[in-house]
Amino acid sequence: MNHDQLKRLVPDDGQGYDWKDCVALIPRLARLEETPQDPVYHAEGNVGTHTRMVLDALLQDPGFIDADEARRFVLFFAALLHDIAKPETTVIDRVGGRISQPGHSRRGAVDARILLWQAGVPFTLRERICRIIDVHQLPFFAFASRRGDSPQWLVHKLSWELALPELVCVARCDMAGRRYQGQADCLQDIALFEELAREEGCWDGPRAYVDAHTRLAYCRAAQGHPDHARFQLPGSAVTVMCGLPASGKDSWVRVHRPGLPVVSFDDAKAELGLKHGENDGKAAHHAVDKARALLRQGAPFVWNATHLSRQMRDKTLDLLWAYHAEIELVYLEQAREVVMARNAQRDTSLSNAALERMLHRWELPLPTEAHRVDYQVA
Repeated sequence: MNHDQLKRLVPDDGQGYDWKDCVALIPRLARLEETPQDPVYHAEGNVGTHTRMVLDALLQDPGFIDADEARRFVLFFAALLHDIAKPETTVIDRVGGRISQPGHSRRGAVDARILLWQAGVPFTLRERICRIIDVHQLPFFAFASRRGDSPQWLVHKLSWELALPELVCVARCDMAGRRYQGQADCLQDIALFEELAREEGCWDGPRAYVDAHTRLAYCRAAQGHPDHARFQLPGSAVTVMCGLPASGKDSWVRVHRPGLPVVSFDDAKAELGLKHGENDGKAAHHAVDKARALLRQGAPFVWNATHLSRQMRDKTLDLLWAYHAEIELVYLEQAREVVMARNAQRDTSLSNAALERMLHRWELPLPTEAHRVDYQVA
């Protein structure tokens, strides 16, 4: 499977899609036909039926009809893959028989990323698709957030992470492509979400902020207001590296941050005489202690680690934020064949098989995670 083959699945004007061709190219889609859904929200039946109904709705949606070729590719594959992880996340309550798929959006974004990376889909197109999948249900619940987030904050933050017209189009088709008693109310909420984004100046691009620090404080915890500058206390200037093993982080640091102290889990393991996967907790504590010492001094440094998952990145970023650091996040990426070839040649205890398993934690940093986020993609 490659990018050109995937492009041929996207319908041209006035044409439909071929589900059999989709399944033939992406065999994992066949499992959707065997995956049940809660009849309260999906009276139409299994996930495969729902996905085809979403695609049918997409082909009739002005957001798709009026889109250019690149946006059509993004919208089609976001719709096709939006529930790709439901088979693996399905839970059936033994007592009441209710069906749920907790975390399917987040896992689906990771699974789609792996699939599209292996197919050689260009980085920008791939991440537009994955970011939609990750949050494709948010417009349903923007006005009744379980976490108590305001809809204004939500559209402000999301506008920095993806194109809201693309998200709204997929959400609208996701809701239209089902049989659900509350469908009309949800479609109205999605329309209100769009109207709010337009009113807040986020529909056609990111919401403007007075500066990067104000934006980061606001996006982290809804602190302050986008138009009112937040005072930034002095702290360390920290470059946080992120990327798969063998993506070139060490080389980048040597070239672009020469002479700076480096906090590294790999260095910590070497200093402690540990192999890959051996007492990672001890190595992490060793690295964090070194980082704290540098932060207390206000010294600039590099934090060099994979930082693949959002959870692991948050631990680092939360610590840096607590010490008032100026945070630059640098993400590096190479093609799959390059990563695997490099890793096989390295002097490391990390096998390619172990690296493949790491892909299932592969969540890219978002522009809202640091003062600056730099994507270096070969």
